[in-house]
Amino acid sequence: MSLGQQLAPHLPFLRRYARALTGSQAEGDRYVRASLEAIVAAPEEFPRDIEPRLGLYRTFQAIWQTTHLEESDAGTDNASEPEAIARRRLAKLAPLSRQALLLTAMEGFSIEDVAFLIRKEQSEVSDLVDEAIAEIESQTRTRVLVIEDEPLIAMDLESIVRDMGHEVTGVAVTRDEAVALAMEERPGLVLADIQLADDSSGIDAVKDILAEFSVPVIFITAFPERLLTGERPEPTFLITKPFQRETVKTTIAQALFFDQATVPVGG
Repeated sequence: MSLGQQLAPHLPFLRRYARALTGSQAEGDRYVRASLEAIVAAPEEFPRDIEPRLGLYRTFQAIWQTTHLEESDAGTDNASEPEAIARRRLAKLAPLSRQALLLTAMEGFSIEDVAFLIRKEQSEVSDLVDEAIAEIESQTRTRVLVIEDEPLIAMDLESIVRDMGHEVTGVAVTRDEAVALAMEERPGLVLADIQLADDSSGIDAVKDILAEFSVPVIFITAFPERLLTGERPEPTFLITKPFQRETVKTTIAQALFFDQATVPVGG
């Protein structure tokens, strides 16, 4: 099997990580392209003594750490508004903490693997993750609309949202109900399943909502490959079913972290 064939199954998830890290589909994809170009240019340098997925993320991390630092040093004159807001918030959050959080909770790497990827001792990784969660949660509070037709999953999501200090505006099980709830009480975040109770689409519900106002959206699906196709538009934030609570918390924190118009609790 060629190197390209070994890496292909992992690319959708690397794009997911890159987008969550940067808060932007365009920026995330740019870093992924740069990583692939580096591998194509020097395939002999790709690590063959570790899993292909780990080697792919290691290459990405190397590109991110060098390029991101250079761009940060160059200033933010060309930054988009969400990116500029994120950078201001990043002044209070160490980049390594955010990377450790995403790699463990979202991408499912072990503490040992993350230590390898970010070039830190294993003893530091857990502290970095805890630091990131605490800092991000302190910066963002909002109201959340849950679009989910499975009662147990909806209850789980409600519990996670409230444990993070956010409010739940409601739980919708159909497209029409989701749009109605969003119009009734504007949320600062939407968690959206894709297949809903009446065979309507959570994607269509989100499109209807976004036609009325801007709000960060996290899609939830058992089939992420259907959305992470490399075609546009794609969701920046995506949770795979079945999910872990920490994955949901991480993704919510990241989505709100990069949002420029978070609706505050009680606001």
